[in-house]
Order: sequence, then C-alpha cells, then structure tokens
Amino acid sequence: KTKVRMRDGKLPDGTAQPLYFPDGHVRAGTFKGMAVILQERGFAFAPNLRAQCGKTFKCVNLLAGMHGIPACCCRRLLFNQPDFSGVRSLLEDTCEARGFDTIFLPKFHPELNPIEQCWGRAKLKYRVNPPTPHEAEVEANVVDALDSVSLGLIRKYCVRSQRFTDAYHKGLSTEMAVWAGKRYHGHRVVPQNIIT
Repeated sequence: KTKVRMRDGKLPDGTAQPLYFPDGHVRAGTFKGMAVILQERGFAFAPNLRAQCGKTFKCVNLLAGMHGIPACCCRRLLFNQPDFSGVRSLLEDTCEARGFDTIFLPKFHPELNPIEQCWGRAKLKYRVNPPTPHEAEVEANVVDALDSVSLGLIRKYCVRSQRFTDAYHKGLSTEMAVWAGKRYHGHRVVPQNIIT
C-alpha cells in the first residue's frame, strides 16, 4: 500500500501552500496540522481553538471569525476555506477525463433517486449470500447482485421516482405521497385534483 500525500493548498493570494513541512525542518515530510495551516493563512488565533466540535462535526457555537467565517474550531475554519471547500472528488475527475458529466442527486432521498433504489435492491440480493473470506467469491457475489437489477426493474424505479416527484410538486406530504403512489401505481403521475 502506498501512502498518497495531499496536494498543496492555495493561500488567499493564490500562491501554493505546502501541507507538509519542507526539507530541512525538524519535522520534514510530516503533515503540518490544521492549526499551523490556518496560522499561515492569517488566523493567528488558530492554535487556541479545538481541533473539531465533537465527534459528529456539528458545531453548536458558530462564533463569527474573520470575514464572517465561523471560527468555533479548526476543522470548521478549514472547511470554509475556498480551496478546501471547492475540491473536486476523484470520481468527478475520473468521469470528466472519460467524457462523462457527474450529477449529484440529493442525499438520503431514495424515493426521488432511482439509483438509490437500484443500489438498495442489489444490497438486498448481496446480503443473502453466505459470508466468505475469499476475494474472488466476494467479487462474484457483488457482480451477481448488481446483475440482479434488471432493466425492467430500473424502469419501474424511474417511474416510481417520477410519481413521488409529481406528488411532492402537487403539495402532498410524505405519507400522502406514499399513499398516492400505491393508489395510482398504474399511472405515471398523480391526478391533478388529488388535494381537493
């Protein structure tokens, strides 16, 4: 296994900011740490801040820092830095290199996202296989689970998502959208006069 170093950040003036101590330093080659990186960016108070607010990164007291950036912890400060918040994922870079567009759908809304429904079906199929320590068997089980989601199922999931989207556009609550989806499952959309 190879350890991949993080690429350099960018200081507010546009120059590169190495995230590791340079050669000749006592700690050459080691990661600088959030407090040092923030100090180099002009946040002199960074060493006095905690690393992060709790285990879940839910900052309660968002104290106003420089330029209106919340300054409750080092992690939140770095999270709001333009070069950290604007980093593209490896998935985006790989897709773009191959000529594909990447679309990120809302998280945790499987009823609006047919891909989530397909993924859930594949996971259900995968879980019925007995556990195995052999990588070849695991790979075969994954391929079998993904292949179990047929084109017909994918189309049904797309229609189901379309019905949910239509129901929400008509002002239905989640419970009513589920009911309408079952009641009008033979239709692509929910009737216009459903609320009256």
